[in-house]
Amino acid sequence: MQDEEGPLLFEFIVVLKGDPHGIQRLPDTFANFVAGDERPRSLHLQEDDCGCYRWIVDVIYDARGKMYLHIGWEKFAHYHRLEAGFVLVFSYFGDKDMSIKVFDETRCRRNYHGDSSDEDDD
Repeated sequence: MQDEEGPLLFEFIVVLKGDPHGIQRLPDTFANFVAGDERPRSLHLQEDDCGCYRWIVDVIYDARGKMYLHIGWEKFAHYHRLEAGFVLVFSYFGDKDMSIKVFDETRCRRNYHGDSSDEDDD
């Protein structure tokens, strides 16, 4: 994704706790970085190394200025079968574009595009 989107501007990890399908708080340092003059109202999420689909996820802020992924995140989390304990690596390329790498409970990276449907055959 880096070649298509431009240089990497910011990177961070999130360890999913509680309900991974609920709204997810993003780090304050990232929120401050992207806020600039105007807070983004959405982010475009894409699995790293996969140009097949972008998820538009609304961003909300609480009264203290904390940034959260909101509408659209539940669908992203459900599609990627996210669970508590998973580690997500977010890479921000500017203009609302982000890629995400997903690592499961074994700390191995999950790749979703091109996956076989073996797990769904049970």
